[in-house]
Amino acid sequence: MRAVYLSNNGMTLSLRERPEPKPGEALIRVLVAGICNTDLELAKGYMDFSGVPGHEFVGVVEAAPDAPEWLGRRVVADINWGCGGCARCLCGDSRHCGDRITLGIHGWDGAFAEWMLAPVKNLLAVPDGLPDREAVFAEPLAAALEVSQQAHLTARTRVAVLGDGKLGILAACGLRHFCPGIVLIGRHAHKLEVAARQGVTVRLASELKGRDERFDVVVEATGRADGLARAMDMVRPEGTIVAKTTVAATAPLDLARLVVDEITVMGSRCGDLSLALHFLESRLVDVAPLIEAEYPLADFETAFARASRPGARKVLVRIDDEKR
Repeated sequence: MRAVYLSNNGMTLSLRERPEPKPGEALIRVLVAGICNTDLELAKGYMDFSGVPGHEFVGVVEAAPDAPEWLGRRVVADINWGCGGCARCLCGDSRHCGDRITLGIHGWDGAFAEWMLAPVKNLLAVPDGLPDREAVFAEPLAAALEVSQQAHLTARTRVAVLGDGKLGILAACGLRHFCPGIVLIGRHAHKLEVAARQGVTVRLASELKGRDERFDVVVEATGRADGLARAMDMVRPEGTIVAKTTVAATAPLDLARLVVDEITVMGSRCGDLSLALHFLESRLVDVAPLIEAEYPLADFETAFARASRPGARKVLVRIDDEKR
């Protein structure tokens, strides 16, 4: 099979043996995969990952030795699974297992390949009416919606999302159903417009200079190492910063100010894919405007180069020739 392989020598399209599923695993024919900022950071050395990257995908189950009910079904998958025997796993928190595996990021080959494996227990069926190019957003939308599952948000909570990249837009458009007054702050008017068309209040960062407006909760989704420092300038004393950015670079933080203003900093990573699929199926978030381009697997280098451009929206890699 063809697969994108990441190593110290960079990324190459290579021929590799098709994986064979073991009991408890499913062999998936990948239809489409999305390029995430995390994939771009992996290419810079984040997590010291070697293997096939890619964790945003939609595919069809072609084999599952002990779960034939999944055969032929379109699926996405939770990207984290643990050892199964530690205290965290036994309490249902396998994504924080100290020995966890993360699809396409740590310890397991991902979706930029014609075939991939995933644990059957991690599979979720894609609703029949949901196109591949929208269902592929299940993982990033789940991450965006995770804020609603971690922080106590009410309709009156003053929430700002900092960063008008893909994750920031998804967070603002998803969280507005919990906090109608949410504000998305960014640097690009044309990107902010994507959220504005879905009912989100948007502001250019340049318009906030000189204003001392503070928010109860600031979701930091800038994708930049200085994002936390910028969020500190926007959160009220005793407020909460939800950090979504993962970068290879070290992030500066004013600890004295953090302590004096009694600010809570909450890390936020992956989320519940079933919630994201519900949002997508119910059309609560329109992800189509976030798609910038689609490329075949053979053109993965062009796809990654385009995804790396400043201000790029979602770039998809179509693995299978079938269009949905």
